[in-house]
Amino acid sequence: MREIAAILVSAILVDNFVLSRFLGICPFLGVSKKFENAVGMGVAVTFVMVCSSLMTHPIYNLLLAPFGLGYLRTISFIIVIALFVQLVEMALKKKIPSLYKGLGVYLPLMATNCAVLGVTILNIDAGYSLLKSAIHALGGGLGFTLALIIFSCVRSRIEEAVVPPMFKGVPATLIAASIVSVSFMGFAGLFS
Repeated sequence: MREIAAILVSAILVDNFVLSRFLGICPFLGVSKKFENAVGMGVAVTFVMVCSSLMTHPIYNLLLAPFGLGYLRTISFIIVIALFVQLVEMALKKKIPSLYKGLGVYLPLMATNCAVLGVTILNIDAGYSLLKSAIHALGGGLGFTLALIIFSCVRSRIEEAVVPPMFKGVPATLIAASIVSVSFMGFAGLFS
């Protein structure tokens, strides 16, 4: 139980996919302008991460690895991820059209989100069981959501701040992202 908690907390804070591993930067920067979109994308990514991890673990361990087809894991994992992204996209389009519209191009691009693919590959590389893979994916998704929420709040403050003209827009956003990322370095000693 202690190991499960360590995997969860580590994925959320210490090894945060966005702020520590720098995976999933595109939606992090693109969707974090509005708080509602950040929460929606975080929930969608968490769902896709957990479901994809639950599917890719048996695919790799029961089909690919036993038959020496491990080299096909990336393409097969992307196909599984694309399946779940399509499910999320259809559900949002039907149930929450405003969020679907707010996420825009970043929703279908979730299929190529390196954080989602990263969690499935890291689960295999770490040799996690199915339960540990699901917990790691849940922590990764919650960490992704936390990063998006924190950064959406920071970006709302940047929009209101008086910024020198040469730093307006992208430069101020990237500087703020680096400061948020550095703040997560404080969690690095949590499990030493």
